[in-house]
Amino acid sequence: MLNVRALHYLSEVVRKGSVRRAAAALGVDATAISRQLKALEEEIGLELCERTAAGMRATDAGELLVRHYQNQKTTEEAVLSRLDAMRGLHAGQVRIALGEGFIADLIAAPLQSFLARHPGIALDVQMAGVNEAVQLLKDYDTDVALLYAPPQDRDLVAHVETRHPLHLIVPPNHALAGSSRQLDLADIQDCRLALMGNQFGMGQLVGMVAQQERVELAPVLRTNSVAVLRQFVLSGTGAAFMPETTVQNDVKRGDLVVLPMRHPVFAQARAQIASRADRNLTVATQAFLDHLRRNMRFFREHAPDRHGVPA
Repeated sequence: MLNVRALHYLSEVVRKGSVRRAAAALGVDATAISRQLKALEEEIGLELCERTAAGMRATDAGELLVRHYQNQKTTEEAVLSRLDAMRGLHAGQVRIALGEGFIADLIAAPLQSFLARHPGIALDVQMAGVNEAVQLLKDYDTDVALLYAPPQDRDLVAHVETRHPLHLIVPPNHALAGSSRQLDLADIQDCRLALMGNQFGMGQLVGMVAQQERVELAPVLRTNSVAVLRQFVLSGTGAAFMPETTVQNDVKRGDLVVLPMRHPVFAQARAQIASRADRNLTVATQAFLDHLRRNMRFFREHAPDRHGVPA
């Protein structure tokens, strides 16, 4: 039997990049961690970590053991949660990472109704751009993530995926507001524009299309906040790229106008609820995921089709 404590220490050393930082995070003495790792290496006859300029890195053997430990841990969590479910879903914790663009939809009703139905379940909600959210999943630091325009990744599995194209959002008095055709980036080169940073799915899509269309955009504002984008457009200052669902209520009131873009990269953008492919979801996490699937506008249905693209 492998020493579980040693595996836990190894996992933290690899995650933190050093024995000292792992010791500080775990609240144990660094020499205790070093002793446990040395004993584990002697037991299996292989080195588990190597020093690099960036810090401690797992060898192939170390990566295998860390993956084994994380899988063992999540399997145990899933078993315990199913035992809880047999007694009734009264307790548990769900960790979720999501971009700011999903917050209004989540807070509107789904979060409140889930907590009312399952008062014993605690939610840990962490804001993160798509790159950070994917990494949180890979590092086992979150159970599920709500992702917009995520990259393809074989380590992850999408439990729900819906079509939510990225559109140009403008105020009603904007010069392009009355346009009846799909736009190219060249059409908006002279517009005052606000863009999300490149660590977010929205920013990555715009950057990808700009490169393909050989268009250089010069935004007057860059931000990491969807709320800032929305206020930028509502104030009449300029235009921004957002999925229609993010500003659905503003569009219905006539405060904002949705202009579809012609490039298929924009039209094919998807929203996902994802987790690690090798991770067993706890009963509480599965219940929360199913609740979001039924109750969040982003995942209950596809966005209105303004491109003629199949769902």
